[in-house]
Amino acid sequence: MAFGQTKKQKGASNSKPFVLGVIDEIQSKELAEKRILNIYLPEGYNPNDSTKYPVIYLLDGSADEDFIHIAGLVQFNSFEWVNQVPKSIVVGIATVDRKRDFTFPTKIESDQKKYPTTGHSDRFIAFIGNELQPYIQQKYKTNGAKTIIGQSLGGLLLTEILLKKPSLFNNYIIISPSLWWDNGSLLNEKANLANQPTQVYIAVGKEGLTPTAIPRVMEVDANLLAEKIKEAKAKNVKVYFDYLPLENHGTILHQAVSNSFRFLYPAAAK
Repeated sequence: MAFGQTKKQKGASNSKPFVLGVIDEIQSKELAEKRILNIYLPEGYNPNDSTKYPVIYLLDGSADEDFIHIAGLVQFNSFEWVNQVPKSIVVGIATVDRKRDFTFPTKIESDQKKYPTTGHSDRFIAFIGNELQPYIQQKYKTNGAKTIIGQSLGGLLLTEILLKKPSLFNNYIIISPSLWWDNGSLLNEKANLANQPTQVYIAVGKEGLTPTAIPRVMEVDANLLAEKIKEAKAKNVKVYFDYLPLENHGTILHQAVSNSFRFLYPAAAK
């Protein structure tokens, strides 16, 4: 992935693109389509040495969505003078149809009509587990540690994965989850939490009522999710709830991801 000026600056005879990462592509049988992946490789990444890296998967990972600023946060926090986050590979999953990919079927007829392509999260979860993760593990130098970041409908998807297939990831960064979907039915799902050590960071801003026929309060639902996970009393699962009243649905992602690194990577690890 390269970013550069379209015109040469006056006197600049040796200008060249500024490279942030690489653009990869995977053919998915589960989704019956090709998917674009934006990949950030940490400083010092060398395919010929023995060093392996954690992977941070990012929903809404297109170049014009959240890939650039999240990759920047990972890079900054992994600088040796900051050392908050281990050097990591970032895999931005470019969006095709987030309503299709991030939602399960709903019984709410008004939402079925308003969002006609919805209800296929099962395919997207299968894509992640059966295709994407094996592809990244085979092609890039990974150490088995896997984090995923998702906001809004992406947070809904992460909640579904956490409750149904929790072993897919070690760390879940769930931001402003759209738990209003299907009138909050996911909050009634039994928490089938993983036996492996898992950390869950949940953040919400001052976001108010949700855009659905049966209004819910996003702050309340996010808090209910945190309490649900805590009440499951899974010994290896840690939950962090972060209320950010100065942020709204449009501004919360960057600050929440920055905050999540402080929770998920304690200072003692420095």
